[in-house]
Amino acid sequence: MNIKNISTLTIAFAIIAIFVGLSGCERISKMVGPPTSEMDDSSEEITIGLVLPQTGRLASVFGKYVEQAFELALNEINDLQLAGSNLKFITIDDQGTPEGAIEAYKKLIEENNVSIILGPATSSATKQTFPIAKEHQIVAISSTSAARGLSAISDFTFRVALTTDVLVPHGVEVTHAKLAYQTVATLYDETDDFSIDGDKAVKEELIAKGVKILDTVTFQGGETNDFTEQLTHINALNPDAIFVSSLPGEKAEILRKGHELGITAPFIIRTLTEADVEAAGEAAEGAITFVGWGTAVDTPGNQTFIEKYTATYGIGPNNYAARSYATLHILAEAIANAKSHDAADIRDALANISDFDTVLGKFSFDENGDAVYEPKILIVKDGKLELF
Repeated sequence: MNIKNISTLTIAFAIIAIFVGLSGCERISKMVGPPTSEMDDSSEEITIGLVLPQTGRLASVFGKYVEQAFELALNEINDLQLAGSNLKFITIDDQGTPEGAIEAYKKLIEENNVSIILGPATSSATKQTFPIAKEHQIVAISSTSAARGLSAISDFTFRVALTTDVLVPHGVEVTHAKLAYQTVATLYDETDDFSIDGDKAVKEELIAKGVKILDTVTFQGGETNDFTEQLTHINALNPDAIFVSSLPGEKAEILRKGHELGITAPFIIRTLTEADVEAAGEAAEGAITFVGWGTAVDTPGNQTFIEKYTATYGIGPNNYAARSYATLHILAEAIANAKSHDAADIRDALANISDFDTVLGKFSFDENGDAVYEPKILIVKDGKLELF
């Protein structure tokens, strides 16, 4: 073989080797995955803003339970990688006021660049902050606010508490059938949107059933109230039942004062918690509440949640804790199912949550972003909240 033929063969083998090498590189590239810019973002850490009352009148009865429940859920979700990524919190104290919640939302969005915010706690604050979420197109979920119409503010806003238009009609239907009350009085906090909406809904349902409303009496939450004047007036009316719409701080005192005045008509109070019952003592006996959760409820993982929460924090969870715990698990499920970590994709995944097992029961969102699961009615018997 001459030198020319050898050179020709050498060049041919070299060309073949180059093609084989390039082909191998391409296969290796496919095995390793696409370039970083094309990879999914499942490994990213996701920062979530928390807005809740760490100080102020709602801190001990509301904010403490909410924050502990979020922390418990966060540890579970990260340990088991349920969201596909680690979650972390930036928490801001809104002091239990709408003004504080507005400031917290703006800081989280403008300074911390979060695309998901959990909170605020109250309907009054939620009414002011959900429009901010709409403006900035970020996902906002309140685990505890329940006044009607707030989730409909934006496609990006959701709530996990059962709203007034779900709890009140069901509660009135069941209690009226069993107690057969024909005359009632109502008492509510005129400074709070949840309480205002609740009283309005109660009266709508009572009127529809032909129940006579003897009078409606108001108070202002956060002030020094002993409720003597309001409840003395109501007692003189001799109603068959008394409906109360209030935030946590006043419920126990209303029950104590009613007991002191010798009121025998049952108190029917939205979202009465174990802590309220303990604070009211024997005065809580026979009180009835419309809620979405209770320690007596046999829902998926509920007893395990109660045991873990109690072991971790030395106190039992309340309704606000249960809803907040469920909220983070619902969000983690949506993040795991979302096409990306963009707010719009997480929003879409949240909207598609359906019959998801939670401590609240089978959970879904309706077309407005409000919660759908089974409402419960509880009554205080021997100092414990039991199924009515």
